[in-house]
Amino acid sequence: MPSTLARPDAVEENPVRRWRREELERAGYPKTYAALLSGIEEVDLHLAVELLRKGCPLETALQILL
Repeated sequence: MPSTLARPDAVEENPVRRWRREELERAGYPKTYAALLSGIEEVDLHLAVELLRKGCPLETALQILL
């Protein structure tokens, strides 16, 4: 039987991280950046969402958050 480690697609995403990623995507972050930010516990989700909702350019928001 193949190991789940050999198949990263078979490993389930943490539910909290998935929720954070989905919230970031809804706020307007591209999938790649939403996935990156959702995995960094130090990133304040509410701040990340507010930055884009208030018109902050994506590049600037990423500089602030990272």
